[in-house]
Amino acid sequence: MMTALATVMQVSPQSQGYEIQLSCEQTTSCSSCSSSKSCGTGIVSKAIGKKALLWTLNTSKSVHQGQVVEIGFPEKSLLQSAALVYLVPLFMMILGAWIANQWLAPALNMGEGIVIACSFLFILLGIALAKFLSPRLEQRSQQEVILLRVLGEPIV
Repeated sequence: MMTALATVMQVSPQSQGYEIQLSCEQTTSCSSCSSSKSCGTGIVSKAIGKKALLWTLNTSKSVHQGQVVEIGFPEKSLLQSAALVYLVPLFMMILGAWIANQWLAPALNMGEGIVIACSFLFILLGIALAKFLSPRLEQRSQQEVILLRVLGEPIV
C-alpha cells in the first residue's frame, strides 16, 4: 500500500459517516536531487510548479477542514496507470512501424519516410486510446483510496 499526506478541504456529513474532499500536493524527487539544475526533468518540474491532486472519500472518522490526514492506495492502481500512459503509446508506435515496414512501404514502393510517418500516426492513436481508457481507471483508483489516520493540524 502506498501512502501520502493530504489536507482536508471540505467535510460533508453523510448518513453513515462523512464525505471528505482532500487535496494532496504532488511531490517530485527533483528538489532533493543534486543534478536538478542541469536536468531537463528538474527544469520542467520547476517551471510547471506544484500540482495538487484532489480526492473524495467516505469515512466514519471525524475530521475537520484543514487537518492533515494520511491516505493509502494500492500500488496496483499506480502501476496500471503508468502502464496505460507509457506503454500503450509505445506499443502503438512499434505496431505502426512494423505495419508500415512490412506492408505499407513495399506496397507503395516507399522508403523510411512512410515508416516514420506511420509510427507518428500510431503514437497519436496510442495517446488517444490512453486518454479514452484513463477516466475509467482513474474512477476506479479514486474508489480504492482509504483514510489511514488523522494526523492533526498542519504546521505553519
